[in-house]
Amino acid sequence: MRKLLVLGFVGLLAQLIDGSLGMAYGVTSSTLLLTVGIAPAAASAAVHFSEIGTSLVSGISHAKFGNVDWRTVGILAVPGFVGAFAGATFLVSLDGDVAKPWVASILLALGVYVIWRFLVLGGRRPEFKGRPGVGFLAPMGLFGGALDSIGGGGWGPVGTTTLLSSGRLEPRKVIGSIDTSEFVVAVGGSLGFILALGSSGIDWEIVAALLIGGVIAAPIAAYLVRILPARILGVAAGGMIVVTNSRTLMLSMGVDESTAWWSVGGLALIWVAGLVWAVKQERIARANAALEAKASVEAERMAEPDPV
Repeated sequence: MRKLLVLGFVGLLAQLIDGSLGMAYGVTSSTLLLTVGIAPAAASAAVHFSEIGTSLVSGISHAKFGNVDWRTVGILAVPGFVGAFAGATFLVSLDGDVAKPWVASILLALGVYVIWRFLVLGGRRPEFKGRPGVGFLAPMGLFGGALDSIGGGGWGPVGTTTLLSSGRLEPRKVIGSIDTSEFVVAVGGSLGFILALGSSGIDWEIVAALLIGGVIAAPIAAYLVRILPARILGVAAGGMIVVTNSRTLMLSMGVDESTAWWSVGGLALIWVAGLVWAVKQERIARANAALEAKASVEAERMAEPDPV
């Protein structure tokens, strides 16, 4: 019982992070399941089945708060489903660790770019022009879906990072769209795991515990995305990308666990400093906007003809 309560809390925490930043549900949950000795395929299967429910509630919540770009979701859905299904069936026997260093390097570079993009704005507000097209979204969905099934997490890190770095959608739309489309990815991966493992290879108690915790957290996370400014969301998501992928990259290069954790701790402190800076810049931007609005009203008043 205690184990299920802990897993329920993990599901809640993982979904709170995932729903707020567009990533980390699969990575957080899978890491814990692997730590307690569950086989990689069974762990990934449990995470994907629980994600069917958590991503559905998360998508509904994000839609309610206006965080979803439905065109992006529509384009991502099919390739994401195909990639997840393929990753869970034909690719489930492959060693996902082989690709991890390469994927981590790419995501790390994109994460640094995302942070830089949102921190160099100074007192200006970020602008987002246009929306990503099919040629950009379809390959991303296929790759992200396959990686998600193979490694137990990857849809959020790949999708959120790539869309944020493109500068086409504001962060809340990126996070809401990735979380909403994740429902289809979870369904595709789950169907693949049933074919590959059979229903007997899935621990339904773990699925239920993760699901309950995630469903509780999903609406809270969607609300946070709705109210937080784009600059702060961008730096928060970029920092999460850098911190998580730095550890993966260091371990794959042979760095010992202790050194990797100390390094990650240092990066986390820098990340917090970046968030503080982002909050400060957001206040400056709001103050400048208020002054401009006041000046505009004053100019209009001065331009009005004097009453006769």
